[in-house]
Amino acid sequence: MLIFQCICSKVLDPVKLYELENKAAIILCQLEMYFPPAFFDIMVHLIVHLVREIKCCGPIYLWWMYPVKRYMKILKKYTKNLHCLEASIMERYIAEEAIEFCSGYIEKAKPVGLPESRYDERVRG
Repeated sequence: MLIFQCICSKVLDPVKLYELENKAAIILCQLEMYFPPAFFDIMVHLIVHLVREIKCCGPIYLWWMYPVKRYMKILKKYTKNLHCLEASIMERYIAEEAIEFCSGYIEKAKPVGLPESRYDERVRG
């Protein structure tokens, strides 16, 4: 099984954690044969320590910050006024929520003032 797939799973086998730690070190050593030294910065090295963190803190899905950081990326796109970042984010977020809420009602509404096509019922069958 793949290392990250095992690490991110919700059910962990404590016996396999030691195997994963060794497998991660072996894979990094094998990667050193193919990639230049500039590829290996501190972030690549942290893969070795992930299994130890799981032993200390528990399953990774409980404390991993990746989903939060992805959502922060979405919120950062909302900023239009650099002087009032929080207000700009809040204003765009509320506008998006209002549009999503109203879109449920707009789909069910009939258009006002537009003539209905007499061929609609023939197409529906």
